[in-house]
Amino acid sequence: MAVRALRQVDLREYRQSGPHVLSIAERDALRAALPSLTLETVTGIEGAYILTPGATVGAVEIGDLSVLIEPKIDIRTLLSLASYAIGRVRFQKTDFEFPEEAALPDALALAFASAARRAFSRGLLHGYRTEEEALQTVRGRIRFDDQVRRRFGVPLPVEVRYDEFTDDILANRLVKAAAVRLGGMHLRSPEARRGLGWVAAMLDNVSYAEFQPSRVPEVIFDRLNEHYRGVVTLARLVLRRGAFEADRGQVRASGFLMDMNQVFQEFVTVALREALGVSARLFGESAICSLDKTGRVHLKPDLVWRDGSSCVFVGDVKYKRIRDERIPNADLYQLLAYTTAHNLPGGLLVYAQDEDERESATYTVRHSGKRIEVAALDISGTLDQVLERVRCLADKVRALRGQAEQVRRAA
Repeated sequence: MAVRALRQVDLREYRQSGPHVLSIAERDALRAALPSLTLETVTGIEGAYILTPGATVGAVEIGDLSVLIEPKIDIRTLLSLASYAIGRVRFQKTDFEFPEEAALPDALALAFASAARRAFSRGLLHGYRTEEEALQTVRGRIRFDDQVRRRFGVPLPVEVRYDEFTDDILANRLVKAAAVRLGGMHLRSPEARRGLGWVAAMLDNVSYAEFQPSRVPEVIFDRLNEHYRGVVTLARLVLRRGAFEADRGQVRASGFLMDMNQVFQEFVTVALREALGVSARLFGESAICSLDKTGRVHLKPDLVWRDGSSCVFVGDVKYKRIRDERIPNADLYQLLAYTTAHNLPGGLLVYAQDEDERESATYTVRHSGKRIEVAALDISGTLDQVLERVRCLADKVRALRGQAEQVRRAA
């Protein structure tokens, strides 16, 4: 199938572009699809703009315009971190076979197709699915209550419940839905399009289901389906992230976008939880609490460690770029509010380390003595290297928890 020609705009996360000419409809659709994108008019060139992306990466198609936003970290690293955050899958760089210059949607499609081939090499996964229907013969168990209520004593058809051994199960439905979603995009790579076509053909007998990004179900893995973990994790990544289609006035917008703020926060939360050896019930995002006694000022920290009804650690995760090695005052104020609301002696701010940034800093608040610790996490390199850095970060979390327990024992 021929691929339609598109005008191509290549951008990089947080980097200012050269001038690009956009129609008013394209400009408005681009602003709607990418709220974090900054557009500055160019003096002397009608309809020309300087584009500066924020923390959203991926691809957007608006009419005949294709905008690609490259992440500042390696795409293999990005997919490894995102997959670990969603399913604690330890993908390594060697598991992602695609060209270095591949755009994020193409790279994801190639990685997804490769993972599907590995999973399907043992045959499609089958499982038992409970069915309830009316049949002319008895199969499984008769549903006597339904038979009496619906048939009024008529012997046929019989209301039955039985288990069907089939490949039309949740894991395969997730993979098929992801293949369809990726296949609907304008992919540059012919190999990626062929790979997705092969996946769809293999799952021809599997029902197609729509999954809302906020309601993508999890698959429980065991020794029988463990070989599916990689492809299911990538499928859930595709379905949970920002694939979208929308009509924006005169043009249609579609694409696949990943918010690096969300990816980084989820990764840090899951990786710290694993390094600390605690459950999601004890460590993770906080429920909404309040700063004031009347409950009108709401707070929701990214990281909270609970010990029964008490909070023993609080922290916040920021992917944002730090300029001139200065921590934004608003972030310090925010964490100070968290430590005050939870009555803790200190807290931790975790940033994604950028080039030439210092790794840590500590601020002691006047009069209250509260300590605001700042750590920069380097997310470059292999997954194992990043997880090793997270283990060092976990030591800071344990130390802050220890300080909180000492203060409470002394009170």
